[in-house]
Amino acid sequence: RPWGRGPAKKPAEAVEKVVQKRRAARTQRRQEREELAELTAAVKAEIIEVGEEGLTVQQLAEHMAVSPEQVIMTLFQKGVMANVTQSIDKASVMLIAEEFGVEVLDAVDEDLGLARSGMRVREEEGGEARPPVVAVLGHVDHGKTSLLDFIRQARVASGEAGGITQAIGAYQVSVAADGRSEEGAGSAEQRAITFLDTPGHAAFSAMRARGAQITDVAVLIVAADDGVKPQTVEAIKHIKSAGVQPVVAINKVDKPEARPDQVLQELSEHELLPEEWGGQTPCIRISAKTGEGVRDLLDTIMLVAEVEELSANPDRPAEGAVLEAHLERQKGVAASMLVQTGTLRVGDCVSAGGAFGKVRTIVDDKGRALEEALPSTPVCFYGLNVVPSAGDQVKVWPTEQQARQEATRVAEEEKNARLSATTAGNMNTYLPTDDSAGEVQTLNVILKGDSSGSVEAVRTCLEALPQGKVTLRFLSAAAGDLAQSDLDMAAASDGLILGFNVKPSEGIAASAKQQGLEILSSDVIYKLIDEVTEKMTSLLPPEEFKTEVGMAEVLAVFGSGSRKVAGGKVADG
Repeated sequence: RPWGRGPAKKPAEAVEKVVQKRRAARTQRRQEREELAELTAAVKAEIIEVGEEGLTVQQLAEHMAVSPEQVIMTLFQKGVMANVTQSIDKASVMLIAEEFGVEVLDAVDEDLGLARSGMRVREEEGGEARPPVVAVLGHVDHGKTSLLDFIRQARVASGEAGGITQAIGAYQVSVAADGRSEEGAGSAEQRAITFLDTPGHAAFSAMRARGAQITDVAVLIVAADDGVKPQTVEAIKHIKSAGVQPVVAINKVDKPEARPDQVLQELSEHELLPEEWGGQTPCIRISAKTGEGVRDLLDTIMLVAEVEELSANPDRPAEGAVLEAHLERQKGVAASMLVQTGTLRVGDCVSAGGAFGKVRTIVDDKGRALEEALPSTPVCFYGLNVVPSAGDQVKVWPTEQQARQEATRVAEEEKNARLSATTAGNMNTYLPTDDSAGEVQTLNVILKGDSSGSVEAVRTCLEALPQGKVTLRFLSAAAGDLAQSDLDMAAASDGLILGFNVKPSEGIAASAKQQGLEILSSDVIYKLIDEVTEKMTSLLPPEEFKTEVGMAEVLAVFGSGSRKVAGGKVADG
């Protein structure tokens, strides 16, 4: 084109085509953005599953398709301060979800393991016949341990504090085909039976449930002179929920005041109809003191076990459940477990809940050292790095690194659960209540016990105490001896130190006295609970009462200014 005339103008049709093309491109990009936004947009869930560990604020907001700020604001209105990454417990999640019209259900963890899921190994591919595992349940002082004493020809009950079983005792006995135990069996054919003696005291509900969940047959002990009691009813519920075959042993029939027929009537009211009445529940009359009927009871147990056709594969890595665990000063962590499948050997790398290690020593219930433990065998092994919790799954791994990874994963989950529980405690402190009058007092507690199962039972029982104006806050709850670190924690938080079946050493006692710290120690659970109850009661504010002692009617007032006298007539008092 010639110089100085500017750019040549495009024809009108060409310009229109360019404009339309650009508009179409913009429209297409807008549609693509909208489609992407629809695909990535958060969808509100009508129902969400929440485990005991709860959820973080961010996770809850995503489930409900709202912003985290809305969740934080709702929590603030409920009296709880939280940030986006903070975990909130299940109760708080349900409270917030209800505000947004979302239903909350309990999450079912598919990887809880044999012990926590309650799965019992009955039949396994490539398995061999194994001894039955029998749990003995019932009310306190109805003779559970005395029955096992007679079968084992040992004395256990006489050495227990208050005559109350306070831990799961696991024993394996060899019983002859004629029902006699190994000491009197002679040359008769031997059959092994593993017994679990569960506590009968009200505080040990978790132990009874655990005992029922990992067994094949449940023996329910009922005293003929006492009948069905609260823990008997609870044991029946555990047996039904576990789906195991119950065998009722009516004990103490040798007593003059025994009423076995009345016991049968009470059992039938709880849907345990005796066989002699046309039901399916074997009921055997026994006396753990004289041995009457014990042989018939053992025959019945073996018959029920034969019907179940129990088997397990001994040629695989062992799995099992922790029954009890405690710390021994000379040997380290001692974990009592029931091998449910596979074979546990010395040198195996194992994980047990949040603990891991290599098996150094295996000891059976009679104190004999073993090189390996077959299925249905109760043993105690040493080698873990920390004390596991009763009920944790024990699993053998190819390498110690894999065992460490599994233990770390479980420990992290337990840590999150504890944080959620702490959040729940803070929420209960800040949320207003209709009947709250005055400041809520908090009693900090450091709990130590001889075993993890005992610690669990004591803590559960203490948490069940009324905590309207005085709440319990557990700073620590673990198995082991009282240490200087416990005193330091109590001194820093003005806390109370509790010891169950553990006593402070002279040095610890002297240090506690010097710092003015209080240590409550007992070997009987209900005594320790009573002492804590008294301590909580002492923190309650004094209550004022007005008592009317008299009444008078004012007839006249004399005087003036600030000096006045009332003249009246006493009407009452």
